[in-house]
Amino acid sequence: MSPTAIFINSFVLLFLIGSFFKDKAKTKKALKVALKSFIKMLPMVLMIIIFIGLLLGLLEPEKISQFIGEQAGWGGFFLIAVAGTIMHIPSLLSFPLAASLLEGGAAVTSVAVFITTLTMIGVVMLPLEIQVMGKKFALLRNGFSFIVAVLIALILGAII
Repeated sequence: MSPTAIFINSFVLLFLIGSFFKDKAKTKKALKVALKSFIKMLPMVLMIIIFIGLLLGLLEPEKISQFIGEQAGWGGFFLIAVAGTIMHIPSLLSFPLAASLLEGGAAVTSVAVFITTLTMIGVVMLPLEIQVMGKKFALLRNGFSFIVAVLIALILGAII
C-alpha cells in the first residue's frame, strides 16, 4: 500500500474512533448509511472492474494507444471526450479506469479530457436538468462545460 493511502486510511480511522467516543449512536448510524451506500455502489464498481479487465484483456496497449494515444491525434482526443460526456459512472470509479488507460498507452490529454467531461457534463442527466433548470441553461452549461473540459485537458497535457 502506498504511503498516501496509509496516511489517508489512518486519518479516517483516527476520526472514526474520535467520532465513536463522542457519539456512539451517530457513528453507528453513519456507518450503516455508508454500508448501504457501498452496497448500492457495489454493482457499478464490479461492472467497472470487469470493464477494465476486458478492456485490458482484449486490447493490447498498442490498440489503446492507437485510439486514444498520442498518435491518435485530435480524433482520439475527441472520441474519449465524447465517451466521457456520455458515460454515467461515478468519478471515483473512473480513476482506476483512467489509470488503466494511462498504463495502456493513452495520452495524458485524452485521459484528462475523459475525467473532466465525465465529471462536468451529464448527457444522461440532461433531461432532468432541462426539466429543473430549463433547456437554455442546461444546454449552455453543458456546452461551456465541454469547452472548459477540453481546455483543462490541453493545459494538463502541456504541463505534464
